[in-house]
Amino acid sequence: MEIVPSSSRFKLYDQFELLEFPDKYVVKPIESPEEGFSVDRRDGNIKPLDENASSGNPTKVSTIYGVGGTIRLLAGTYLLVITSREEVGNFLGFPIFRVTAMKFLPCNEALRFATAQEKKDETYFRTLLQALETTPGLYFSYETDLTLNLQRRCKLAEGWKRKPMWKQADPRYVWNWHLLEELIECKLDGFIIPLLQGNILFFIFFIFCLSYQVAELKLKNSPAVISIISRRCTRRLGTRMWRRGANLEGDTANFVESEQIVEINGFKFSLLQVRGSIPLLWEQIVDLSYKPRLKINKHEDTPKVVQRHFHDLCQRYGEIIAVDLTDQHGDEGELSKAYATEMEKLPDVRYVSFDFHQICGTTNFDNLRVLYEQIGDEFEKQGYFLVDADENILEEQKGVIRSNCIDCLDRTNVTQSYMGQKSVNLQLQRIEVFDSTECISTFEDDYTKFRTIWAEQGDEVSLQYAGTYALKGDLVRYGKQTMTGAIKDGLSAMSRYYLNNFQDGDALDLISGRYTVGTHSPSQLQPIGSQPSFLPVASALLIGGVTVTSFTIHQAGRNTQQYLASALWAGVTAGVVAMIKANGRHLCSRPRLCHLI
Repeated sequence: MEIVPSSSRFKLYDQFELLEFPDKYVVKPIESPEEGFSVDRRDGNIKPLDENASSGNPTKVSTIYGVGGTIRLLAGTYLLVITSREEVGNFLGFPIFRVTAMKFLPCNEALRFATAQEKKDETYFRTLLQALETTPGLYFSYETDLTLNLQRRCKLAEGWKRKPMWKQADPRYVWNWHLLEELIECKLDGFIIPLLQGNILFFIFFIFCLSYQVAELKLKNSPAVISIISRRCTRRLGTRMWRRGANLEGDTANFVESEQIVEINGFKFSLLQVRGSIPLLWEQIVDLSYKPRLKINKHEDTPKVVQRHFHDLCQRYGEIIAVDLTDQHGDEGELSKAYATEMEKLPDVRYVSFDFHQICGTTNFDNLRVLYEQIGDEFEKQGYFLVDADENILEEQKGVIRSNCIDCLDRTNVTQSYMGQKSVNLQLQRIEVFDSTECISTFEDDYTKFRTIWAEQGDEVSLQYAGTYALKGDLVRYGKQTMTGAIKDGLSAMSRYYLNNFQDGDALDLISGRYTVGTHSPSQLQPIGSQPSFLPVASALLIGGVTVTSFTIHQAGRNTQQYLASALWAGVTAGVVAMIKANGRHLCSRPRLCHLI
């Protein structure tokens, strides 16, 4: 797509000077120092710069690369600034950056007048902000909006690019949308950076054809760029175990729009796929077990929730094929059956159940062809988006595949990469780069790169939702499981277990605006930070019991008393294990700010 001249598009300031005074912060664009604004350190009020705003000697001067917004807590406001960035590539000719460091600056001198309980609550909220400072996978551009897919961009009105960046963006994919409210009210359009959480991956490859005649005519050293852009929806943000299923509005957890863009010989192709939790009202409360039981919440509005979810998808994408990759037995089977029952009420959406574990196992990636045999015709009819070098629209994508497993991570990513591969083959055959018998897997080096970026995309999405790299990454990278991959999956599984049980999702409720500080009564805030933890005591008893039992068993050959002591301590240890299992939910961390639905 041709780059729009700078005079006809909106561009953000890209570098700022941050001046810290005892009573205020001053933010000034380096390219336009007469512009800017100040933030009062006492109450967080924002004012445009005047002649005296930056007079005097600041206590500290530093360079920042953007302002992410503001958030009000009990004792004042915190200003989010981007302190470090990394350029990761170009999207349609525009530089793209990843946030590598950011910081919340306090404007809360009123804290010294707060009550003891308010100070305690403010301390808890500040720990949540500190967690948010390390949020992975935040991307932005000073020159173009990243939240809209290529098909939507190409069909917008001509004047769209001249609007402020925050007006161009789709709010559902802006991670810091809630934080931008005060900056928008103050009309600081040149400072407002919409941050996209997801991932943006690129690689350049050259296709070499094994057929000499075709290569000589068209294919010798044909350069192509493939990009994968994933956009995480903010309407039901949360961590893995604490944000499952849908809310009453039909928004689902871990909803991600993934766009695969291929640029070759002046053509641009775009394929959209989406993933999201099963759109029922269900939960999976952690209780120290490795795989907590799934619970379907019986609710009279469940049919409406499912209908709202798919109505929204149909409005945005067209025809929907819902691919359910969950197991057909056990708890997953019950959830899948409930999903299938609700989908029978939606005749305009095709529902396909595919037991990934049963059919593909851990090694048979190619068995996804069984799924493709079921949905391939409809997938090819849905098509892809295509524009030529003159920006003429040649093809439009008429629908999407919506994939899910339980987490919408590992099985889902393997499946989406497979469908992306199938689409690339169709696209390159469409413009005669491939003939009807060729596919990307013919070119080993390029195929490896293609699979690698899909595997890395899966890792990024998994880090944001589960806190670990994706499992089954080897299936995407190599088409089979390797020993190194099995060890990596084991470590990731252990990390997920710890994070699921002992990390909660309050920070995301705070950043998304789902919980607003100051709108709840004091009595609702009392429990914050004061819930007792019995885990250290239980852990000490368990470790002590195992240690003493092992020691007494070792000494048991000496006399009957040692046998009795061994039996006693073994019983104590078994009792502790039973107590922990029975009270698992009370020993785990859990969100304290919002309900799960």
